[in-house]
Amino acid sequence: MGLVFFPIKKKPKYGRSPGKLSYEAENIKHVCWCMDNGISIAVCPDWDKSSNSWMLEIKIKGKVSTDPADYTDEEALRKMYEYYKYYYDKYNEDKIL
Repeated sequence: MGLVFFPIKKKPKYGRSPGKLSYEAENIKHVCWCMDNGISIAVCPDWDKSSNSWMLEIKIKGKVSTDPADYTDEEALRKMYEYYKYYYDKYNEDKIL
């Protein structure tokens, strides 16, 4: 009796992506400043709802909060940039008024 080989099955893909949204230089400025200062925002799938349901997790200095709203993929990406701008405007003291 010889060795028996079984074909390797591909693992199913379980992840989801909200896709892409073009951004402007101002968006990147806000994101970089926030990340450098301990503020990050993640677009996460809401696994309990439809395949196009997303939520936002906001992490500030280690404390995580979840936005209670339900977003579609593009709405979630736009809201993420809005939050980055909000926290940049709120906490950045180097602004020129």
